[in-house]
Amino acid sequence: MNEIIVNRNMLIGQNGRLAVIAGPCVIESKELCRTIARTAIEICSELGMPYIFKASFDKANRTSALSFRGEGLEQGLDILAEIKEEFGVPILTDVHEPSQCALVAQVADVLQIPAFLSRQTDLLTAAAETGRVLNIKKGQFLAPWDAKNIIEKVVAAGSHKIMLCERGVSFGYNTLVVDMRSLPIMRSFGYPVVFDGTHSVQQPGGQGTTSGGQREFIPHLVRAAVATGCVDALFLEVHPEPDKALSDSATMLPLANLKELLKTACDIQKIVRTSNT
Repeated sequence: MNEIIVNRNMLIGQNGRLAVIAGPCVIESKELCRTIARTAIEICSELGMPYIFKASFDKANRTSALSFRGEGLEQGLDILAEIKEEFGVPILTDVHEPSQCALVAQVADVLQIPAFLSRQTDLLTAAAETGRVLNIKKGQFLAPWDAKNIIEKVVAAGSHKIMLCERGVSFGYNTLVVDMRSLPIMRSFGYPVVFDGTHSVQQPGGQGTTSGGQREFIPHLVRAAVATGCVDALFLEVHPEPDKALSDSATMLPLANLKELLKTACDIQKIVRTSNT
């Protein structure tokens, strides 16, 4: 298992502490980012969990052209840089085009490849060439063993700084399911595995011009994923008032529920590791 060094002494993988990647779906404002980062840092510090702040500067794959996309590349990166400087935490954000990678890598410690773009060779290559850690979301249309081809593209570009993220697979129309077998399968490739507990409950395009979701099932899926013993980090989109969020409102975890869920995840991880020793 390759351990991934994200920032200074933060390691993800092997038998390290369960890491947390959490933040709003999209940058709605600097103040929202500050509120979420401050709360998540306090929780993760108390629980001894490594923490990475996430937020997208642009949601390039919204269902409707009329939907809010974010602050854009320049202003979005400025806000992420301020969060990084103020709170001293690593930053994760998405890249959508090869031309964005080098610029985003000046701020972000982790570049995220969106699920819809996980097979785009030029994007994977450009992201790998930045030398940053990559969190690659397995496409909703891919089997877990297909992720090996993604790894080979990144390795061919000279990088082994890879995390693979499970976010559910398409099942009929407007529905995702999580095949928990995918977690040990992807981890067998030798890289850390991230479980996305919020997008996994999404119902893509389920509300016509927006995606729906069933956030009440987030805790169930997170508990099940951690219980496999094959998850190195949790990806969770959180918001103080999810119903008022400007993107993915149906699938975000209320910020007030974050601590309880993470504590439970830590407890499960301890039990699994004890049973495996």
